Amino acid sequence: MLHLIVGNTGAGKTTYANELKDRLQGIIFSIDTWNNTLFLPDKNSQDGLQWFLERIERAEDVMMRLIEQLEDIQTDTILDLGLSKFEHREKFRKFANARGYLLKIHFIDIPKETRYARILKRNKEKGVTFEFEVSEENFDFMENWFEKPSEIEMRNGVIITE
Repeated sequence: MLHLIVGNTGAGKTTYANELKDRLQGIIFSIDTWNNTLFLPDKNSQDGLQWFLERIERAEDVMMRLIEQLEDIQTDTILDLGLSKFEHREKFRKFANARGYLLKIHFIDIPKETRYARILKRNKEKGVTFEFEVSEENFDFMENWFEKPSEIEMRNGVIITE
């Protein structure tokens, strides 16, 4: 089964994904880890959103090939990819449907103030889920970028609140 972990910046997606991994004995694909390891060392000041989106797209192509292998051995896949846009979530729904894979969406719906406080704390403490600092500017950008899942999207899904 594919598990789509959805939530805005600071919602606790990675923490939740790790808890789900332990409970299900699944495999996590976390885009923050991929970005930090594969792409951020090569980023320069002129590289913007499109630069990231192109690399994320390529990383997801590899992930999808690995997901097929994991499905063959009946291992759950947990996608901690942000999945901020309907279109991005739909890409994985179509991928799953085309192959007959089960899919569940997990929406972590946490108030903005709580999420921002978590970001500040994570930036300062650089704990276990820290991959890179999130600036106030990046946090604000993501507030406008994020598209909350609809009731239809959440059918048979899980909503996590505080």
